[in-house]
Amino acid sequence: MRRYVIIGSGPAGIAAAQAIRRQDSAASIVIFGDEKAGYYSRPGLAYCLTGEVNESQIFPLKDSELNELNVQLVHNRVTRLHPQGHRLEVSTGAVVQYDRLLIATGSLSAREQVPGHHAQGVVKLDNLEDLHEFIEYASRARTAVVVGGGITALEIVEGLVVRGVRVHYLLRGERYWASILDQVESSIIEQRLENEGVKLHFHTEISEILQDHGKVTAVRTRDGATLKCDMVAVAIGVLPNKDLAEACGIQTKRGILADEYLRTSAADVFTAGDVAQVFDPLTKSSVQESLWGPAREQGEKAGLNMSGLKEPYHRRIPVNVTRLTNLTTSIIGSVGHGQENDLISISRGESEIWRQAPESSIAQTRQDVNRLRLLLGSKTLLGAVVMGDQELSLPLQHLIQNKIDISSIRGQLIQPGAPLSETLLGFWAKQQGKIRGAS
Repeated sequence: MRRYVIIGSGPAGIAAAQAIRRQDSAASIVIFGDEKAGYYSRPGLAYCLTGEVNESQIFPLKDSELNELNVQLVHNRVTRLHPQGHRLEVSTGAVVQYDRLLIATGSLSAREQVPGHHAQGVVKLDNLEDLHEFIEYASRARTAVVVGGGITALEIVEGLVVRGVRVHYLLRGERYWASILDQVESSIIEQRLENEGVKLHFHTEISEILQDHGKVTAVRTRDGATLKCDMVAVAIGVLPNKDLAEACGIQTKRGILADEYLRTSAADVFTAGDVAQVFDPLTKSSVQESLWGPAREQGEKAGLNMSGLKEPYHRRIPVNVTRLTNLTTSIIGSVGHGQENDLISISRGESEIWRQAPESSIAQTRQDVNRLRLLLGSKTLLGAVVMGDQELSLPLQHLIQNKIDISSIRGQLIQPGAPLSETLLGFWAKQQGKIRGAS
């Protein structure tokens, strides 16, 4: 009987266990996980913070489904790996042998980069324990400072606003999420935040968290300003939890290096999820992803390959369907900077006002903003941002993921004032007709 050991009880680890069990019904599967709560949806934490869902709703698997996996879940920390001996050590001092090992240790908050982060009242939102601590502090706080420029920081801001906490939101750059959103999209988010009473501070970073008897009292910014507050929420990024791999000589860069089969440089050791830096045959580069979907896909492929199959992981286009200031937003494919030379970016909003005055009052007063931005290559769509109405989200995901040739409508799309939605939906309907005809 083969023994599989998985370090990490998140989406990659659980998906790997499910894949292994499908292939090997008699196998021994041991999962080491630090979190006593077990397997839950981390993206769901933000909705718990705003009170839209309760904790019971963020657990994807029922107890009966976990029992059917027939795995041994151990709440002990793995402290050292010995790949040559196919064994590992745990915090209790026990030594565990394995035939196949998966490292799916995820990532850790980078809040340690903020001076004074040990003070009481400095919080993050990485796990369920963080959520409990966050809610406890927010229940007593009157004013909070939030630092970070991405989705998690914005979710934290919204959670605090819902709980009646006054918020200072610190942004390092000149606008919100400038690496992904364009100026109009950032402006929409910023003005909606200001409508909710959030105070935005651009070009602002924390130099120090001030405290009294170990408790947060204020933050001092690098330009010398002091902002009084009761709590500080940090969401400035994550760091791959690769220490175990590095300590035993497994090859790493930003994350744990793996080939397209999720194999590391050590025999019979695989990796998946946030910690993995996986070789992409298409781009001939090693890529790291930090989304729930890719983590599950990588975990499944790793589990199949650990079981003896040879299933390469093909990186899909990144798709993030999220909510920004209560505005459903799909971010599909390549939408940031550094695109190919012949790329064209086109966008449409509610009316011509968007092109005439990007920061007009429509962003301040409309609660049903609809906006579409397309990034076109020479023959294909490379990326899209869909804000508000999501009718085009799934068609665009298909067109971008499958690199469908849009040459026949490209000229129509780039015409000034062209009806983008109508053109794309018509093209999508024809594509669906071809698929049905071929089948």
